[in-house]
Amino acid sequence: MSIADEIRKLAELRDAGHIDAFEFERAKARLFDDPSSPAATMTKRLRRSLQDRWIGGVCGGLATYTGTESWIWRLLFAVSVLFAGFGVLPYILLWIFVPEDK
Repeated sequence: MSIADEIRKLAELRDAGHIDAFEFERAKARLFDDPSSPAATMTKRLRRSLQDRWIGGVCGGLATYTGTESWIWRLLFAVSVLFAGFGVLPYILLWIFVPEDK
């Protein structure tokens, strides 16, 4: 079910008088705050992690963005470095161009 369908159902409940305007806004906010909701994935931004970092926080940020564990990203970068150093350039570029988390 898409986020538009969810909001449409909430609006129908509001219009029918089952929920008031405050409850409607709260439910909408919950839709956007739920990390598994489609709205949250649409508004997620790639940021370097400040808590889950070893070097630059790139792997921790990628883990948060994709919903995976950071050790998986670290392993992928480490393995890619073994193959002619391929992983060094993407890591450095992400370190430079991806902003830090607030």
